[in-house]
Order: sequence, then C-alpha cells, then structure tokens
Amino acid sequence: MQVYLDHAATTPLRAEARDAWLAAHEVLGNPSSIHGAGQAARRLLEDARDQLALVLGCQPIEIVFTSGGTEAANLALKGLWWSRPEGADAVVLPDGEHHATLDVVGWLAAAEHAAVRAVRLDTQGRIDSDAFSTALPGAAVATALVANNEVGTLQDAAGLASAASEAGVPLHLDAVSALGHVAVDFSGWRGAGSAPGGLAAMSVSAHKVGGPVGVGAAVVSRHARLTPLVHGGGQQRSLRAGTQDVAGAAAFAAAARAAEAERVAETARLSALRDRLIDGIRSSIPAARLLGDPVERLPGNAHVLFPDAAGETLLFLLDMAGIAVSTGSACQAGVAEPSHVVLALGLDDRAARSVLRFTLGYTSTPSDIDAVLARLPDAYARAVASGARSGRAS
Repeated sequence: MQVYLDHAATTPLRAEARDAWLAAHEVLGNPSSIHGAGQAARRLLEDARDQLALVLGCQPIEIVFTSGGTEAANLALKGLWWSRPEGADAVVLPDGEHHATLDVVGWLAAAEHAAVRAVRLDTQGRIDSDAFSTALPGAAVATALVANNEVGTLQDAAGLASAASEAGVPLHLDAVSALGHVAVDFSGWRGAGSAPGGLAAMSVSAHKVGGPVGVGAAVVSRHARLTPLVHGGGQQRSLRAGTQDVAGAAAFAAAARAAEAERVAETARLSALRDRLIDGIRSSIPAARLLGDPVERLPGNAHVLFPDAAGETLLFLLDMAGIAVSTGSACQAGVAEPSHVVLALGLDDRAARSVLRFTLGYTSTPSDIDAVLARLPDAYARAVASGARSGRAS
C-alpha cells in the first residue's frame, strides 16, 4: 500500500462528497429552468451555496462556482483588472505566489501592459507587510496567498486586506491551500465598508479538502466591480455564464463542511504528526533544514531542504519505496525547475533544487510517518551519492 504524503497536490475524495455527488445526479433538471424539475435542481444548488458560505464566512450570493481554483484566480485577477479605474496600471504581486496567480499576472503584463510591483518575502516565507502597503497606492489590483502552498507559511490575511482597504485597492486572496486547515473568514477579513477597495475576491478549490477535481469557487464581494471571463447567460450574477454543476457544488459543500467540522481536532492531530516527522528527519539527517515559519504554518506541511541531494532524485527513490511526496517545484514542459518559492526566501538555485514537500491530510496516520522515517535516510544517502557521481562525471 502506498504512503501518500502529497495532500497539498490533491486529497482523497471524502465519502460525504462522493455521496452528495451521487445523490445530486438523481435530481434531473437544469437549475436555470423554471419548471419543477429545474427548480428542484436549483434548490439543491442554492443549498450547497448556503452551506459553503457558512464555511467561507461570506454571503451565499457572493459565491461563484467555477471549474477550480485556477479559474477562480483568473476570474478575480483579470476581472478586477478589466474593471480598474482610469490611471490604475499596476498589479501588486508578492514573491512566491502560486503559478495560478503568477501566470495570470504574467499574462496581464504581456497582453495588457500591466506594471508588476513585486513584494519580497522574508526568510521564512512571510510577506513583508510594510513593502506590501508601500506598493499599493494607485494599483489596479493586489493579490496574496493566505497560506504558501510550498513552504506552508501562514500570512496575515486580515492585515493585508486592511492595508488594501486603506489604499482603496481591490485585493484577491488565494485561499486554496488554507481552506480546511485554517479558519477562512471572507467577511471578517474584508471588514465593514462598502467601497470596491479592500478584499474583493477569494479563490478556493474542492479537491484540496476532499471534494471532486474540477470544482472550485470565487468568492466575489457584493461591492466589487468585476468583468466576467465567460459570457453567454446571466448565471451567478452574470459573472460566470453557463449551466451550473449542481452535483459538483453539492460535493464541494459536503467536503468543505466535513473538513470544517473536524478542522480544530485535525489541526492538533496533523501538527503532532508533522512535528514527529520533522523531529525524526532532523535526528536521522542532521543536515536537513525545515523551510518556512516553524510555528505559523499549515498543520500538515513539512517543507525540508536536503543539502547535496537533488529533490527529483529523492522523490524518485521514495516513490520506488512506495511513498508519494512532492518537490514543491514547478514542472513545465517536462523540465523540472528550481522552486521559485525557495529562491524567494533568499536561497540559491542549488538549494531550490534540493527540497521535498511532505503534506499530510485527513487520511494520514502514524504508520505513514514511520514508513517515511524508515526509508528516508537510505534514500538521502543514495541521492547524495548520485549527485557526487554526477558531479565527477561532469
């Protein structure tokens, strides 16, 4: 049986989500139709919206169901950019963001001539709040992760939203990695005010909390001005046209509700497992180094630098031993790239190629940790030796 410690990539489907998805498929009808069958589907859809809103701390009408977190980020960032006030020509982008954000902003820079105002991270992956605030005035839109998807560092979401509000700049928060692991509170982070500035949109994804792949949501404030990506109907406040995925919405809501119900207990359980994993790695491989904030981090995240060992080699050796982990680095066109997040911490290219990300989830057990600790030292020794041979050969 494989040990799966890559929950940050995707998490096994929860029984509650599977049951909700199957039950929803027994309801026939397009939720936009006005006949009885359509209205039955509509009730199921809106019930899912209500349930998800309770988890996200927002109003049901603010939820726009999408095909995933990537589409939600695209809708938020492009939509806010296209609705920007005259003269606003910049996007505020912290270093180390997820590629779902980085690539959108890159497109805006290339196609829309957006100026990008980069904001540095500190050595633990935390967004520099002063630099973030300084970059805001006159910007069209700002964005930030609630929790870094690689090193696991938690950001001050409320503080970032407050800074954006004071500057009158709409903010998008990527909460994909945070949902199910920390308290997500869109309305609380946004605060009272009805101005378009401040927290305007937030992206989340179902499959990171045990829901199905291909379902997500953009939470869009009632006060935000947003241009839609997709036209063709008036669904979802005209922000995302098309027949809505009732079953996907129901499954997402069921998974999010289950994750939220167990969140406090799971935070304690996963934090203990994570800390045992970190302590075991440090004991058997003293050169290994934990990256990210050692305390204010996602409960199931251990992002570790293994000096002199290529992360891809370590990943392969562990995979051969039945253990699934991640390097945490981007892979484009089949070529492994150094982690841009590790580089943003101030480390070099060699370090950025020598990391592994272990991420635990609701199915993780103490025996999973035992298996990793039993196999990792040998894998590390072999990876170091492989790197030394490659160095001699070159």
